[in-house]
Amino acid sequence: MTSGPKSAAWAGSTPIRSDVRPVVGTSAKTLSPTEASAFVAANTGLIAPPHVPEIVLHLADEAHALWLKTEDELEAIGLQPPFWAFAWAGGQGLARHLLDHPGIVAGKTVLDFATGSGLVAIAARKAGAAAVVAADIDPFCRAAVALNATANDVEIAFDDRDLIGLDEGWQVVLAGDVFYDRALAERLSCWLGRLSARGALVLVGDPGRSYLPRALLTEIATYQVPVTRALEDAEVKRTTVWRFD
Repeated sequence: MTSGPKSAAWAGSTPIRSDVRPVVGTSAKTLSPTEASAFVAANTGLIAPPHVPEIVLHLADEAHALWLKTEDELEAIGLQPPFWAFAWAGGQGLARHLLDHPGIVAGKTVLDFATGSGLVAIAARKAGAAAVVAADIDPFCRAAVALNATANDVEIAFDDRDLIGLDEGWQVVLAGDVFYDRALAERLSCWLGRLSARGALVLVGDPGRSYLPRALLTEIATYQVPVTRALEDAEVKRTTVWRFD
């Protein structure tokens, strides 16, 4: 991995579970919620991320064929790269920080932007947030977040809109591992900066992605997060929690 986690992390040719996969030319938007949930459940296992063992998630690992698919192979079956199936370092560090410092979110309304598996949203709820919205434009995330929320006995709302530029009054805005693309980083920096300026607490978990806007941030905490070499080209990633100022 170079500029970020969203490059070709999947390599191999083993087919994913054919009995529940989307057919060629379809996507999660054409699957029923039951079918999408079945797909997620069949191609993952309940695993506790190493840096946040209090939480279990439906994740893929070397034992699941979803891990082995290339991006081209995923596209052929109508599936975007399944970022929801992995606990990225930025999310693990941010989730750890919330669990260790629950006062950050206790009693507050929280947005977890680009939620993926819902890890950070779940951590916020466990830390006592009054309400949490998990947001992601990947349609499979709705199923993944619902399954993971149930597995952790928490309630989380889901929003599939592109929320960049919107402000629905969240008191805390969280984002794990989002600065991996230049264009996205530019949009995010402007939006998150505006949310911070109007009084929201904006925290970012980042393991050194290339487009992190360091000049706009204050370092809050640093964690050494165990990761999988196949995804991150490392076994441990130094992950920092930053605050937008």
